Amino acid sequence: MTDTGYFSIGGLGIIMGLVLLLPFSVKRVEEELELFLLVMGIAAVSIAHQWHPHLVQEALREPLLIAAAVLIAGLLFKWLHNRVASAVNFMTEKLGLPATGFLIVLVLGLASSLITAIIAALVLCEVVSTLKLDRKTELHLVIYACFAIGLGAALTPIGEPLSTIVVSKLKGPPHNAGFGYLFSLVGCWIVPGVLLLALMAARRMRSIETGHAGIRQDSVENTATVFTRAGKVYVFVMALVLLGAGLKPLAEMTVAKMSAWQLYWINIVSAALDNATLAAAEIVPDMSGDKITAILMGLLVAGGILIPGNIPNIISASKLNIRSREWAAAAAPLGLALMAAYFFILMITGHMAAHS
Repeated sequence: MTDTGYFSIGGLGIIMGLVLLLPFSVKRVEEELELFLLVMGIAAVSIAHQWHPHLVQEALREPLLIAAAVLIAGLLFKWLHNRVASAVNFMTEKLGLPATGFLIVLVLGLASSLITAIIAALVLCEVVSTLKLDRKTELHLVIYACFAIGLGAALTPIGEPLSTIVVSKLKGPPHNAGFGYLFSLVGCWIVPGVLLLALMAARRMRSIETGHAGIRQDSVENTATVFTRAGKVYVFVMALVLLGAGLKPLAEMTVAKMSAWQLYWINIVSAALDNATLAAAEIVPDMSGDKITAILMGLLVAGGILIPGNIPNIISASKLNIRSREWAAAAAPLGLALMAAYFFILMITGHMAAHS
């Protein structure tokens, strides 16, 4: 590697460190997270010399669908707010809070593979804000659900960008991936995980009362707020596209030399980066199914740890005004425990074998 190459890799490493640390140590960065990530993304692309017309087009185009969904759903829920509130209150009265929490996490987690992670997250925000739980309980319910949505959306190629990319890359021999490929590959790992998260949500909601202010007051938003949130989500996703593209050389430099278990743990960086970009850089057709499983589970579980980790986190944090430190304090212990549990089970079942 040339001196220029070492300079680029070193610079990308510094950017990676800043992305992981500054949102929790500098209040202004936490408050303006979208703009901070955008600046970091532009810097990463510049250092890596990755600027080209296709990337600019992708950075401008990729957030459009997500931002449009957030905008349309925001306006729709604004008009249907009273009906949604009535339905949620009816369900809570009939089933009780624990069962309601269980169903919210389980249904949205599994349905996200068909209705997409974006729609699942938007429904989650509307339902959770209607419950008016105490802030701590509401925060944990949102996090359980976002972990579940992040996992469940990967079961089909339409659920989220990561699953779309993986199926596209593996559609030829030897995997011949089709619509049901990911479900057959990781369904036995994801479905129990979603069920566990739903049970944890139900347990969390025992012996609590409704009627609190929660993360956001149960009030109808004005139109300007809906448009502003959609704009922030657009900038957020654009920033992640640029950041992922800029840091891709760093990922590609390390992937080829790593075993399945090393990739599993290195993928904890997907807590702060676009996991679809990491999947695109790491997964190649000649990998074994076991190694692909290890890579995917590392990416999917770690994605819930920090707000930038996946789209449901971004949408929920934006709509419910959850800060980076607040999210990490509640989500990091859960995410690390899930990663350790999955790692142990994958190890004893042979998915982390040295040859993988």
